[in-house]
Amino acid sequence: MRRTELEAKAIALHAAGRLHDADDHAMEDVFRGSVDRFVEIAERLQGRRRVLDVGSGHGQLLALLHALGHECHGVDHEDMRVRYPVAYDTAARHGGPIDFRVCNVESEPLPYPDASFDAVTCCQVLEHFSHSHLPAMREIHRVLVPGGLLEVDVPNVAALRNRVRLLRGRNITYDYAEHYLHAEPVLHGGRSYFPLRHNREFTRDELALLLSEAGFRDIDVRYLRSRRWRSGWSRVRSLGTAVRDAVPSLRKSLIAFAVK
Repeated sequence: MRRTELEAKAIALHAAGRLHDADDHAMEDVFRGSVDRFVEIAERLQGRRRVLDVGSGHGQLLALLHALGHECHGVDHEDMRVRYPVAYDTAARHGGPIDFRVCNVESEPLPYPDASFDAVTCCQVLEHFSHSHLPAMREIHRVLVPGGLLEVDVPNVAALRNRVRLLRGRNITYDYAEHYLHAEPVLHGGRSYFPLRHNREFTRDELALLLSEAGFRDIDVRYLRSRRWRSGWSRVRSLGTAVRDAVPSLRKSLIAFAVK
């Protein structure tokens, strides 16, 4: 399926209310800011039947992949089917459920045997880790079949937004008082975690190094276009994004694909 067809499919699923609650404005914002990334991932995953989304969260990507015919599985640190029922429930009504399991991938092994998946996605997750990213990446490597595909995307620490904030004397991270001075850790397995903030953003070389250390090959790390899906006159606002994206290193996110 061509990219334009995949985008049309994603927008049609959104219009039909199969990706999130229509009254949830936060999830609407997520979709509009993520559809370009979702489509790129869907394009690269074509032909890879069994897919695991690590840190599946709101489930919008899984719901799209499910509608495209993939056998979909998701893990997260809590049961996201309760918090975001639309994506998970509508998938169950249209061809079978998404298999979801609770797993803190930062500290626990993935609850699957070796070589279980043709592809694994990990979207905007690693920046929330409090400790090393390497054990989780090695777990992902373990559950992929030989030749299986990994997709991972993370914030780009060198993004234009971050550079501007530093020039203005501001930090690139979350509010200092709320998320650092007064943040209460989540305790799990005898360790402290701070998942509600960005604990580290990445450079292109750092992300490539992580995947290499985890045993991946054919590593392709790129700056992700940050085009936002807009309709009507609001599309004029996309011109500013296009200007920023003209310099790849200033884009908001990094996206990587690699092979086991």
